[in-house]
Amino acid sequence: MTTVSLPSDGRRAVITGIGVVAPNGIGTETWWEATKEGKSGIGRIQRFDPSKYATQLAGEVDGFQASDYIEQRLIVQTDRWTHMALAAAQMALKDANFDPSTHDPYKMSVITASSSGGNEFGQKEIQALWGKGPIFVGAYQSIAWFYAATTGQIAIKHGMKGACGVVLAEQAGGLEALQQSRRTIRRGVDLVVSGGTEGPIGPYALCCQLTNGNMSKETDPAAAYRPFDARANGYVPGEGGAILIVEELEYARQRGAPHIYGEIVGYGATNDAYHHSKAAPDGRQFARAMSVALKTAGIGPDDVDAIFADAAGTPEGDALEAKAIKEVFSNGSSQVPVTAPKSLVGRLYGGGAPLDVAAALLALRDQCLPPTINLDQPAEGCDLNFVTGKAQDAKLNTVLINARGFGGFNGALVVRAVSREL
Repeated sequence: MTTVSLPSDGRRAVITGIGVVAPNGIGTETWWEATKEGKSGIGRIQRFDPSKYATQLAGEVDGFQASDYIEQRLIVQTDRWTHMALAAAQMALKDANFDPSTHDPYKMSVITASSSGGNEFGQKEIQALWGKGPIFVGAYQSIAWFYAATTGQIAIKHGMKGACGVVLAEQAGGLEALQQSRRTIRRGVDLVVSGGTEGPIGPYALCCQLTNGNMSKETDPAAAYRPFDARANGYVPGEGGAILIVEELEYARQRGAPHIYGEIVGYGATNDAYHHSKAAPDGRQFARAMSVALKTAGIGPDDVDAIFADAAGTPEGDALEAKAIKEVFSNGSSQVPVTAPKSLVGRLYGGGAPLDVAAALLALRDQCLPPTINLDQPAEGCDLNFVTGKAQDAKLNTVLINARGFGGFNGALVVRAVSREL
């Protein structure tokens, strides 16, 4: 195994807590067990009547009650997307056994990803504006829809006064948020609440998404969102995501963190600079993001034990990712396992990549790769070593996570297991 280069000051960013609110499970272990079993959370939209829309399926979080996690005052001031993030953050802090009130507020930060912001809250206020008039628009409209609302509300709730921010890069934003957290750790902050959630299931939000032309029109959940399959016909949207606790390694050890799930050791980001919503047809910049991630991790393709794919779910997008993986991994691309557990939940935009990172970290913990579902017949050119059907035991030390976003954003993150002896 190639030695991973460390930051010059030795400050290493590790993940010590995971909180999940996802379509196939609320709570990290509940979701993870469902994910390993290949249990799908995709079904016909229940939050409103979708019969007039071309896309009628989604990954909805069934049974989520914001009041189980946050007070009513805050519920009415914020959007569902923020409710889920506050809940996941609470779970992650508990998992990390970290009480923010007992630590230096200036050494704690919050950096999350968002794609659509508080669109459900915004739709409600727009309806009030046009149906009743401006005096009926709520005072919290100005902040509840805003992309940074989740970051701000987590910071306020837990008194985190370090450098905070939000990343907007659609699906790739979740990886960029974690890399920004790593940079913040290197600059002296001890802990960052990071990751992302999304709440894009609503009439207004669905109308906005449909314009991209990449969504499945199938009405059978087993026929929709078939990444890398010959019958791929688009993706379905999903809500929820994951919040992760990123800490400086020695700080985590000194305070006695119960888990060190893994370390962020490499990252690469590029842009196709080609089209506002279409990926460049050559896939070169996506491949370059992966190569940069490996280079900054100080490893080669042979050191990667598994790949968590972006999994666009469209014939063109899947073919491009397969092509990019083959370019980076050369002859070894037919050997390295590739999986896309987001096939169980849909594409969660800003919450999707953090959920994949959570899956990768738990895969490292359990030495087990979750499956891709609805992949029965790989499409032409998508001849990779896919994990399908059921979870597979695997010897894992280093994992690569891919993500792409509308606008040409490409991201790749490398996480590695951390020995307790190091």
